[in-house]
Amino acid sequence: MATIPRIGDAQRRARLGHRHLLAPAHRAATVEEVADAVVGLHATDAATVYLSACARLAEPSPAEVERGLYEDVTLVKLLSMRRTIFAVSTDTAPYVASSTARAIALKERATFVKHLHASLPEWDERRLVRTEREVLEALAARGEATTAELAQDVPALRETMVVSPGKPYEGRQSVGSRVLRLLASDGHVRRARPRGSWTSSLYTWASAPQLPDVPVREAKAEVARRWLASYGPSTEADLKWWTGWTVRDTRTALADAGACAVRLETGPGLALPDDLDDLDGVEPCGDWAALLPGLDPTAMGWRERDWYLSPDDVPFLFDRAGNIGPTVWWNGRIVGGWAQRADGEIVWRALTDVGRDAVAAIEAEAGRLSAWIGDVRVTPRFRTPLERELVR
Repeated sequence: MATIPRIGDAQRRARLGHRHLLAPAHRAATVEEVADAVVGLHATDAATVYLSACARLAEPSPAEVERGLYEDVTLVKLLSMRRTIFAVSTDTAPYVASSTARAIALKERATFVKHLHASLPEWDERRLVRTEREVLEALAARGEATTAELAQDVPALRETMVVSPGKPYEGRQSVGSRVLRLLASDGHVRRARPRGSWTSSLYTWASAPQLPDVPVREAKAEVARRWLASYGPSTEADLKWWTGWTVRDTRTALADAGACAVRLETGPGLALPDDLDDLDGVEPCGDWAALLPGLDPTAMGWRERDWYLSPDDVPFLFDRAGNIGPTVWWNGRIVGGWAQRADGEIVWRALTDVGRDAVAAIEAEAGRLSAWIGDVRVTPRFRTPLERELVR
């Protein structure tokens, strides 16, 4: 009977420095390399993509991120895993779209049509399809446009619908904002360059490149393989949480990806066949520190996080909805949080005693971040207790 390899928490932390491009010797030259290293960059908060990418670039530059997003369009934003927006490379995008994004888009459309018709009875699916066609024609003529600009060409977008009827937070929302979101979910339009700085959420829309169609089962196996290559060894529950798939789909994808059984400190785990070696607790890339933004993919890559995050620190670093804020890392562990004050100063606090070497390395990373971020001011979309306290 074959012995199941055992991979401890120290081994898992040792992999993060080079696989997630966080150790200085392993930083990347391009934003596409960064996105592929973590499968996809969280893009719900406009600033997160830039902060996550620049933390992993040998020469951090917002211009390099903009090149991938808006000039070469080698990064594609998809509403995908866990109904979260991810920026993925054009190499990864077809697998993410087929495995996850298209199913979510179908649910988004069904839900939207139901709520739209309930609020505006004159709207049915045929009118929605007609309006979408008019929007795409207007966008093709303009090249790029905001939702408000498109509403000048398609007046139906100006109508408003009730959202959350009967709730204390009931309100009205423009049909236009929902229609453009739907078209983006379907892969017809993409978020183009924002109006303002790279932290702005006032973006324009442009036509999206069509992605190759990949069979769903093949796509899920490839996503599972890429996730294990970046985040493994890990657990079935972690992948299920990260993707939002069912248990059945998760198990099938892992089997199709060739995942092998391993023993983690928390119990059964899985790894790719070429990732079973024990690193003997030796850090392969030296000591490293990192300042990662809220919702960074490394911080949000697993459901079970005790191996890199003390449970005692969770109340300081997460909001009530489970969104993580800006974090400070030392050799594969989250050891604190950071923030940017109104005057631009980068401040941080350790939640445990990290030692003199760690303090020096973290200070160096804070200086590196301050140097490239310049005069830009960043406030996380999801505020956490420690981040709020640091900016006072």
